[in-house]
Amino acid sequence: MSNTDKLYERRKKSVPNALGIFNPSSIQSAKGAIIIDADGRELIDFAGGIGVNNAGHGVPEIIDAIKSQADKFIHASFNVSVYEQYLDLSEKLCELLPHGDSTKAMLTLSGAESVENAIKIARAVTGKSGIICFNGSFHGRTMMAMTLTSNVKYKEGAGPYAPEVYRLEFPYYGPKEKKQFPTEQEFADFHIDKLNKFFSSYVSATQTAAIIMELVQGEGGFTVASKPYVAKLREICTENNIFLIFDEVQSGFGRTGQWAAFHNYGVTPDLSTWAKSMGGGMPMGAVIGKQEIMDAIKPGLIGGTYAGGPLGCVASLASINYMQKNNINAAGDKVGKVVREKFNQLKALYPNNISDVRGLGAMLAIEFINPETKAADGDTTKAIVNKCLEKGLIVITSGTYGNCIRILSPLFIEDEVLQKGLTILEETIKEIL
Repeated sequence: MSNTDKLYERRKKSVPNALGIFNPSSIQSAKGAIIIDADGRELIDFAGGIGVNNAGHGVPEIIDAIKSQADKFIHASFNVSVYEQYLDLSEKLCELLPHGDSTKAMLTLSGAESVENAIKIARAVTGKSGIICFNGSFHGRTMMAMTLTSNVKYKEGAGPYAPEVYRLEFPYYGPKEKKQFPTEQEFADFHIDKLNKFFSSYVSATQTAAIIMELVQGEGGFTVASKPYVAKLREICTENNIFLIFDEVQSGFGRTGQWAAFHNYGVTPDLSTWAKSMGGGMPMGAVIGKQEIMDAIKPGLIGGTYAGGPLGCVASLASINYMQKNNINAAGDKVGKVVREKFNQLKALYPNNISDVRGLGAMLAIEFINPETKAADGDTTKAIVNKCLEKGLIVITSGTYGNCIRILSPLFIEDEVLQKGLTILEETIKEIL
């Protein structure tokens, strides 16, 4: 029995089975885009800790920042004793990700916690209760975040869910939609019309506090929101005092070739939620918003014992500075172009098995279907994940039916490592298909 197998045997004895296994690999050390597993094997990491390691594993600046801070103090709670590490990070976030003329940020521990706080802020400040989200969305596993999340596998049996949450069809202008709508503007107009009718049939605009959206859906299969739709959505939200919230937990920090996915749209949200690669590997998240909104929150409504802990703050700031110094956005754009070219080649080879290549920047996925029934083919993607691991590559799936292979590799990945990983993926797909 391998050391990895031994770890999974131990896992069965002490960890609930419900805690999912996205890839049956192990890790004992890592550097850059390479993981060394419990058996000493080198594995190319195309999962990035589910989008956490945009900067890569083992960045010396991040490690040194954590070590240095640990020598000073590990915890105090920002609500009890103010410290500069929290302020340094907040100021950096407001500088990189401005929300209008003036911006403020609060720190959290995770994406789900960020989402919970953003919804709480929207309801408290607007005085309204309705929240609109989208099919295919994933916003986390806590109560409100779970309610907003679309896929029932993440919440089945855990209800009753939070009230006053309503769901729209996600406006992805994909292959099927292009057959029905000759132009993206026509597609966007159709879905905006559906939104306006939604206000008459499900929840009124006067009772809607916020609309929350992932511009690129993470667990939903990397579907990308229509740009003309998002532009019009911004107008509608402004006209009706509805806060527009962008969930950037997986799409932020260079993943789409920009600091924020919304920078690709020319649209500024009222509030946005962050985590994953923001922390450089440490648990760290944020809600960023327009100053007039953030200052309208009543004291005591937001906060947390561990929120904005000093170790996470210094790791996050070191990670952001490292990404900025080495131009993470250019790296994301470069990786995205290479991966998209490979995916398009595979789609051309297997047009009956691969239905779509989609995403933004380096946040890309390839979708598999059964060539006869045209139904989602999760069995094929599962086989690809397992076979790739045998060959030394870690990949994970996404999509409501688990029929997409997504790429979340570190963005500062060496060209030869990226090409080797893509070659393994290509060979595996050819073998499986």
